[in-house]
Amino acid sequence: MPGNKEAAVKADFIPLVVGLLVFVSSLVSLRFGLSVAIIEILIGAIAGGLGLEPEDWMLYLSSFGGIVLTFLAGTEIDTRLMKEKFKESFSIGTFSFLIPFIGVFLYAYYITGWSLQASLIAGTALSTTSLAVVYSVLVETNLSKTEIGKLIMASTFVTDMGVALAMSIMFIKPTLYTVIFIVVSILIIFLAVRFSHYVFDNPGLKNKVIEPEIKYIFLLLLIFMYFANLGEGHAVLPAFVLGLLMSRHFTETSETRVVRNRLRTVAYAIITPMFFIVGGLKISLSLIVSAIGLFGILFAIKIITKFIGVYFLAKKYIPHGSMYTTLLMSTGLTFGTIASVFGLNSGFINQVQYSVLIGVVVASAVIPTFIAQKWFMPVHSEDIVDLDGEEK
Repeated sequence: MPGNKEAAVKADFIPLVVGLLVFVSSLVSLRFGLSVAIIEILIGAIAGGLGLEPEDWMLYLSSFGGIVLTFLAGTEIDTRLMKEKFKESFSIGTFSFLIPFIGVFLYAYYITGWSLQASLIAGTALSTTSLAVVYSVLVETNLSKTEIGKLIMASTFVTDMGVALAMSIMFIKPTLYTVIFIVVSILIIFLAVRFSHYVFDNPGLKNKVIEPEIKYIFLLLLIFMYFANLGEGHAVLPAFVLGLLMSRHFTETSETRVVRNRLRTVAYAIITPMFFIVGGLKISLSLIVSAIGLFGILFAIKIITKFIGVYFLAKKYIPHGSMYTTLLMSTGLTFGTIASVFGLNSGFINQVQYSVLIGVVVASAVIPTFIAQKWFMPVHSEDIVDLDGEEK
């Protein structure tokens, strides 16, 4: 009985602590004017160092949070602008992936002496740009509706497409379940794009306190997650594509824009904070300290190669926000974490390599974002609009 009592107290205590962390992160973010995503990662890392470990429900909610953020990011992409600026977004996104991948791989394999598989994992993990972080920052700074913000998100999508393709080609061994995941994803996306207007435009469902539209979106994303886990894939890409193709549903009328804002409110209240806090909890500070030299070098290589891959193209295509674009596209979290976890679970990297890679990934989500917001925010009045598309 005493054991059951202690387990029950612990089960109640951890959600209480997590709720406190989420609330404190918001207060700190408002006080210092920094992205709440950064604060949540840092507070998660501190809590992890003090002994807080993520429970199963936190891990699942964290995964769902990353998927929701990715879907929301897709809904912010202006497909018209993406078509018009295809050359710009494709060029920036491709070199944002390719240059860091090559640079990190060559260092890990030839200088550090990691195995071929471990070096490929390192190159993949550190070539990513976090769509979740980029989206969160752009929304919080009211840049998600600007041409700069939309072009950054489109370029980020191209970068992460490169990461996903690299992992699929180099590591994933297709099975029947993988095929099922792909087929189901394509089918869900097709049906949702074709028939979602019956949900969003149904007069009987509008302005209902039970929010059927939000539950509908959550159901689609949960389907993606289920079949992704079944096929040993990940639901990030189909979630983003779904958001991208459904973006018109959220911009056609004022009612649908309200639905997106409500979805964003629900997500930012608890779901997405769990994604960032758990990302911080996964860091082993002691293992990073034991390999601090390697950590510093890999972080420097990621930032330098991202600068080489992004800055000069951004200078050409986004002259008023080239450094801001470069710094935001230097962030990593979602796919970097996915690649690192995959490498650890598959036996390609050891615990020290994993902690160093995760540490670099999280540091890249925090430091470039802080610098970008502090010193390189685009301040041109014509570039700033509010969430309803009106000039701010």
